[in-house]
Amino acid sequence: MSELAKVPDEQPGGRPQYVDWEFAKATGRRLVNAGPRVTPSEATAIVGELREAAAAAREPIASTTRLHSPEGAPPVLVVDRPGWMDLNIESMASLVAPVIDKVTSGISRNAPNAVTAIGGKVTGAETGAVMSFLASKVLGQYDLAPQGVPRLMLVAPNIVQTERELEVDTHDFRLWVAMHEETHRLQFTANPWLRDHMIARTRELTVDIAPTPTELAGRLQEIARRLPEAFQPGSQGLAEILLTPEQRTKVEEITAVMSLLEGHADVMMDEVGPQVIPTVAVIRERFTKRRQGVSGVDLILRRVLGLEAKMRQYSDGAGFVRGVLERVGLDDFNAVWSSPENLPTPAEIGSPQAWVRRVHGR
Repeated sequence: MSELAKVPDEQPGGRPQYVDWEFAKATGRRLVNAGPRVTPSEATAIVGELREAAAAAREPIASTTRLHSPEGAPPVLVVDRPGWMDLNIESMASLVAPVIDKVTSGISRNAPNAVTAIGGKVTGAETGAVMSFLASKVLGQYDLAPQGVPRLMLVAPNIVQTERELEVDTHDFRLWVAMHEETHRLQFTANPWLRDHMIARTRELTVDIAPTPTELAGRLQEIARRLPEAFQPGSQGLAEILLTPEQRTKVEEITAVMSLLEGHADVMMDEVGPQVIPTVAVIRERFTKRRQGVSGVDLILRRVLGLEAKMRQYSDGAGFVRGVLERVGLDDFNAVWSSPENLPTPAEIGSPQAWVRRVHGR
């Protein structure tokens, strides 16, 4: 993908690259399934229809949310699974660069090139394997792109596969998905501070969690000892066994904001209503059942990666949004976007009245 910037071969300060990001992309491409079969003419039509859906979603979502972003946003990027992986691996490389710097600090720059290359290939392969799994699950995304220009993405094969599985109206479903992702775009572009806030908080947390070279061996032993906990129902995945109590608190704070973002998008995409998406009630019912119907190996991977916790973000966040709307209405709800101080705390996600009391004094 020519528009992507290349990840440098060395870390800042001349340190060798300890994650081979290009190998991660190559590994992901080898492992990922292309998705449902479509003819070239069908693929062209699907891409065109998804672009039209993204354009059609803008006015209804802006009216429903009462959020408005500046003109001139980049057009939606309709991607396949490998394209989604490339973009997200680029973002990941930028986001975790400070983490790698911390973990490798003090390691000799004169380590044998072969050792460094092998290590980079191993970590790259692991990254590519995880991304190949995720690439088949994501319908769309507003990529914050720490390294460049944020963009709204729709993952065409996943949308087609899901609409076929659910047996729903394709036009309505594509517009419905576009509504969700357009809401995310509005959240960040109408409130520019929010992107910087989320990137900074995420980087701070990942650097804090990352072990120094002297801590690494002990951390690996702890992971091995407590790995079964990551498989337990309700677990946060590997984060459950990696975090100190203080770090877990920080994760809960970020998770509360993610719950807000996902819940807000879920509520707003449905609030647009049947006058725009006639079969919205059928889509919501079938899609919710699909979220709950994961089993087998897929369930295990979701637990290890913490994706089950992400699924809870939708319901927890939607409950918060609806609770606030019922109490104070949309204009007062939108005070949540005015500053970091007005974002809900973990406790407030489960208690909308507590947020209303703190922010509006009622």
